[in-house]
Amino acid sequence: MKCCAAVALFSSSLAFAQVPPPPAPHVPALRTQTTVVLVPALVRNGQGELIFTLKASDFRVADDGIEQRLTLDEDTGSEPLALVIAVETGRAGARKLDAYRNLTAVIGAVVGGVPHRVAVVGFDGSPRLLQDFTSDVDAAGAALHDLEPGDKGAAILDGLKFSVDLLRSQPPPYRRAILLVSESIDRGSQTTMEEALRVIGDTNTAIYSLGFSSSKADLKNEASQVFSSKTPGPAGGCMAKDPNAEEGSSGSRLAQAYDCLSLLAPPLRIAKMAAIAGMNGLQRNVPETVAQLTGGEYFHFEDSGGLVRGLMAISNHIPNRYVLSFQPQSPHPGFHSIELRLRDFPGLQVTARNSYWAESGPAATPHP
Repeated sequence: MKCCAAVALFSSSLAFAQVPPPPAPHVPALRTQTTVVLVPALVRNGQGELIFTLKASDFRVADDGIEQRLTLDEDTGSEPLALVIAVETGRAGARKLDAYRNLTAVIGAVVGGVPHRVAVVGFDGSPRLLQDFTSDVDAAGAALHDLEPGDKGAAILDGLKFSVDLLRSQPPPYRRAILLVSESIDRGSQTTMEEALRVIGDTNTAIYSLGFSSSKADLKNEASQVFSSKTPGPAGGCMAKDPNAEEGSSGSRLAQAYDCLSLLAPPLRIAKMAAIAGMNGLQRNVPETVAQLTGGEYFHFEDSGGLVRGLMAISNHIPNRYVLSFQPQSPHPGFHSIELRLRDFPGLQVTARNSYWAESGPAATPHP
């Protein structure tokens, strides 16, 4: 299979970007001291065919509107993979369990021929580990085969946070990915949308999603956590506590913080708008939004045939993604908007991550 494009189904750790791994035993979150941001990309022509022959100079990337110098990482196809399969077993997910009974061969195709570790997480009103990381695809398939119906919850955001925490314990050389199978609307998560946005954007983990429709009642109610971008600043100053704000209103506080930063650095308004769009997307369709934010892909399914077709499409795209990377010129803490475009190929379409989250921290020491 063609492999001139780096295997970029999933964003990786710093070692994946061909820089020496840090001495810590776990994979660090993507923070302001991180010097490399990875942007996996899939390129198609008008007929949907994959394009393999582009160079780094064919791409342009902007971080919060500021153009960055790109590098194309080569020969990453043999990097090992840590994959968490997170499956909704509660609420509407309980009616889909028969579709997961015979997926061992398809999961094997997804991980491919590289060294791998696969874990299985089930979630209803809360997440739980059903199969710890194993190199045995049959064991992962058996865990999916033996899924049992859960309660009336669909805590998708809690399941994602649980899965990301599991991946952080994996060795630095491993690429990290989540395969999320769920309905579209979160019901019952303790993780707020702001926290979920930080978790999703804080790591070099790509999320590939297979989603089925939520009930009409859930679609009307949308998500339980609401992000408001219309809250005016308090009278006491930019970051003063708003006496009219509801207790625990983290969404309003986040919008307020972005407004303050934007006064000092106007490009941050781009990141603010991207963060608001991410929040709104999580209210409408969690699996689709997290795939877009992390550079993964989203496939809708309603039966076992649709599920298998989505998984096979994912496995087919594994060796055909470009892994582009850049060192931010003006790093800042918070949500970053990424825009990746092609320079001179108007007939081609690029699919890539559109954001990442950088935490505050000490200044980076550049790698040699």
